[in-house]
Amino acid sequence: PVAFLVLWQGTPSSGSALFYFETNQLGFTPEFLGRLGLVSAVSSLAGVVAYDQFLKRVPLRILFRNVCIAAVVLGMTPLILVSHANRAIGLPDTWFAIGDDVVLTVLGQIAFMPVLVLGASICPPEIEATLYAALMSVNNLSGGLGNVMGGFATKALGVTESDFTNLPLLIVLTNLSGLIVLPFLGLLPQQEVDERGELVIVKEEDEGDVKSKGVEKEEGKEEAGIS
Repeated sequence: PVAFLVLWQGTPSSGSALFYFETNQLGFTPEFLGRLGLVSAVSSLAGVVAYDQFLKRVPLRILFRNVCIAAVVLGMTPLILVSHANRAIGLPDTWFAIGDDVVLTVLGQIAFMPVLVLGASICPPEIEATLYAALMSVNNLSGGLGNVMGGFATKALGVTESDFTNLPLLIVLTNLSGLIVLPFLGLLPQQEVDERGELVIVKEEDEGDVKSKGVEKEEGKEEAGIS
């Protein structure tokens, strides 16, 4: 799971370049950015509630796969702001930025909640605090690595605080990089819902039993069809 967390959080980000575009090109003021931060905080709470009510019983592999794909698609929405397409339909930049921030923050929080749950569930007895803190440190370090990678990509594409010609390309490339983690979903523990309706980690021997039962069911269906 730790390797997956590094890959998940370590993908490059275009956040810094987009920030300069919003402040230098669109003229977003510190006051508006403060309001945007407040909206983000409220949206994070909404993401926590959404996860708790609807998604906490979804296995990690399925949840991360769906969130990853949704993040790539929705992560392209800043292209509308960069190209000023929102103005064509009469939507001000500020309102679009607020709506976009709400959607992406809720999705980001939904993606982060399973990380916390996974960190708590895999910690062995008597060293829970130490191992959990280590996992969160790795998670934060990986996020910083993603920002550094995003900085390298920004520099390579020639995006500066005044030249945003290649910003759309940067947004596309950094978002597509989020698909890199899909082949590594197998690094996450296999989960299933128990009789109490709670998610539990399936051990390797249990996975083998589940697979063998599935094969037996298929063979039984084939025999029934032949007869």
